[in-house]
Amino acid sequence: MVLVDGLAVEFGGAALFSDISFAINPKDRIALMGKNGAGKSTILKILAGVRQPTRGRVSTPKDFTIAYLPQHLMTEDERTVFEETAQAFSRIHQLEKEIESINNQLTVRTDYESDEYMQLIERVSTLSEKFYGIEEINYDAVVEKTLLGLGFVRSDFNRMTSEFSGGWRMRIELAKILLQDPDLILLDEPTNHLDIDSVEWFEDFLINSAKAVVVISHDRAFVDNITNRTIEVTMGRIYDYKATYSHYLELRKERREQQQKQYDDQQKMIAETKEFIERFKGTYSKTLQVQSRVKMLEKLELVEVDEVDSSALKLRFPPAPRSGSYPVIAENVSKSYDEKLIFNDVNFTIERGEKVAFVGRNGEGKSTLVKCIMGETKFGGNLQLGHNVKIGYFAQNQASLLDEELTVFQTIDNIAVGDIRTKIRDILGAFMFGREDIDKKVKVLSGGERTRLAMIKLLLEPVNLLILDEPTNHLDLKTKDILKQALIDFDGTLIVVSHDRDFLNDLVKKVYEFGNRKVTEHLEDIYGFLEKKKMESLREIERKVEPPVCIR
Repeated sequence: MVLVDGLAVEFGGAALFSDISFAINPKDRIALMGKNGAGKSTILKILAGVRQPTRGRVSTPKDFTIAYLPQHLMTEDERTVFEETAQAFSRIHQLEKEIESINNQLTVRTDYESDEYMQLIERVSTLSEKFYGIEEINYDAVVEKTLLGLGFVRSDFNRMTSEFSGGWRMRIELAKILLQDPDLILLDEPTNHLDIDSVEWFEDFLINSAKAVVVISHDRAFVDNITNRTIEVTMGRIYDYKATYSHYLELRKERREQQQKQYDDQQKMIAETKEFIERFKGTYSKTLQVQSRVKMLEKLELVEVDEVDSSALKLRFPPAPRSGSYPVIAENVSKSYDEKLIFNDVNFTIERGEKVAFVGRNGEGKSTLVKCIMGETKFGGNLQLGHNVKIGYFAQNQASLLDEELTVFQTIDNIAVGDIRTKIRDILGAFMFGREDIDKKVKVLSGGERTRLAMIKLLLEPVNLLILDEPTNHLDLKTKDILKQALIDFDGTLIVVSHDRDFLNDLVKKVYEFGNRKVTEHLEDIYGFLEKKKMESLREIERKVEPPVCIR
């Protein structure tokens, strides 16, 4: 059990949160929720031991292990996949080295009666007890089994981690966590760089193999599937719900309605009391009553209503100019990098007004095919854009391509042309950039703010084919919902590359699956596709002859 007692964090005299206390029990799977800036990531960092609170403490049992997966990956680019994964056992190897070092010192020292000598004896005895209490295993074999179980092949083991995409680097970090077998796993936006297959594997791991888990995530489906408890951070305090995220939303609504009623009743009582005081404050016969009511108001604990994020992204795409009946036609399209074949013999037709998803494991060519459609890379075969097709493109790294030295206003002012220049401030306001925000430099913006800023570019001219590559990374749940509704209302054609099942649900009616160097068309929505895939996966498992990976 982890005990969090009286945590407080202050910046320049202002409290981010104060007097926060809760316990994390074995098998707890906690969703840490709250609006951006509430302090969720700060709490996670304190639990991980990478940051200290202003006040309060976190208590853990002896030899309790915590694994922390931050938003930004920490893989070392100078190591191979195998070497980086083996870092999971670095603590054990360091223990072994320290024991060896002390034993060498004891061999050469002759001050047998000194305090320093006795301290070394005690130290090596403690370390040896800990080291020999660890189950003896073949570390290399376990690392190999784990990597193979996560989808790597042996030829990947000696490749540098820098050669891999964000999703695969995330798998390396997950492998390290799995090998450590921690008592508590802390996760900050873990699905941002994972494809759908990876997310489903990760869910299965957390549900069936992990001990305690605390997660911050904007992926509603992921949070709903893995958590059994929700802790909301709001207005500097927490509310603890023994409920999944969806159930928590219902309970929070009920709580706020109760708070509002209590607040309204109290405000009415205060107003009536003040009216009584004003009416009778000079009346001798009522002096005691007036004094009593004054004291009551002074001691009254005011009811607070939890803040509601009333800011709203007013997102609406301009009407789409009419395009031809078939905006995209692919015939026998293929793509290779050097000797590596990415995909081959790709054939599909996307009709005007269709909304489709590109899904599949990282590295299978989703973004590459988008680049082919955009004409940004050479390919084999025939890929035609229909009559009068005007493309609006949001790249996966669009937010990182912004000039960090420009202000928010300058970023949009530099690309706006015509009459739209007179409406820049209105557009920025609609995207939740207030007057105090428009002069901020891009480099100080959060990931979500950068994504919103990059999204504005799509609104500056009418398009009829929107191509969005992972548009929801770093967006909070509310903004994602608003973007999703805007895309549903968009009267043009949509191609979206995404791993976010909840975002794709009710948005796309057709799925193109990338895998094994081919692209397969599925005429189901995203959950119909996933249900079908799971059945296929089960049949694949039945055909496997190798035993499943088993750690320890």
